[in-house]
Amino acid sequence: MSADFPLVTVFGGSGFLGRYVVRGLAARGYRVRVACRRPDLAGHLQPLGNVGQIHCVQANLRYRWSVERAVEGADCVVNLVGILAETGKQTFDSVQARGAGWVAEAAAAENARLVQISAIGADDDSAADYARTKATGEQAVRRAVPDAIILRPSVLFGPEDDFFNRFAAMACVSPALPLIGGGKSRFQPVYVGDVAQAVVKAVEGDLAAGSTWELGGPEVLSFKQCMERMLEVISRRRILMNLPFAVANSLAGFVQYLPGAPLTPGQVEMLKSDNIVSEEANADGRNLAAMGITATSLQSILPDYLVRFRKHGQFEANRGL
Repeated sequence: MSADFPLVTVFGGSGFLGRYVVRGLAARGYRVRVACRRPDLAGHLQPLGNVGQIHCVQANLRYRWSVERAVEGADCVVNLVGILAETGKQTFDSVQARGAGWVAEAAAAENARLVQISAIGADDDSAADYARTKATGEQAVRRAVPDAIILRPSVLFGPEDDFFNRFAAMACVSPALPLIGGGKSRFQPVYVGDVAQAVVKAVEGDLAAGSTWELGGPEVLSFKQCMERMLEVISRRRILMNLPFAVANSLAGFVQYLPGAPLTPGQVEMLKSDNIVSEEANADGRNLAAMGITATSLQSILPDYLVRFRKHGQFEANRGL
């Protein structure tokens, strides 16, 4: 791949959203440097581009020197890194707040365009560390690179997601699914491929410098409706059990220390607020439609990747259920 093509460093490029972003950038001819903690586990990205077009480097947002090294020579920087639960030294503050700031400062030093992935609900007054540090990260980005483009998606769905896949797997082994707070929290699930398109548009300079966008799908669904939709797709009937916030918070206090952190107090806190595109963003034209992206419906994608969980399907044959 010729060095004449612009170089984009993508932090978190080996993750769920990252693979779609990397593929989208490669399809448009960019050279892509994937910065991730475990490059040895990112081999699945190589076939997404031509020979030499995509390469991986080791970087960890907890170490400023590794961030600066990964950004060196880049024309554009994309930061996709985020965590839903803390593990060891990978804390919300170190990754989503301080780490985001270091990425922005490194991009500023290289005079590189910056695209920051945040989240709907980012709020520096939030009681949830996830939402608070996303907001702190946004502020650090704005200080270092005022022209940075910030994208705030709702919950992502797609073949590798950790939302519908997790609850579908749970439905295969449990007679009931919990509805925290009665399942009234509202989401606007957005297809991972649509968010990747938005990132590519930002990289290509199609979005206004210094703008913040909120990305949601075509439907607003309560948590309960999301579970009902998932159960319908996998052809299973399960009890949807109301779990009051107080009970869920007490439960989360114990299970947050289990491998994979199935539930944390912070996640319970976040479920107290809706996760949908704000009225302001819609009114100001800061959404997918304003970008010229037609949001993909949940129903058009969900059956394709939840098929393995369907009753009498291959998943059951493999697990003996």
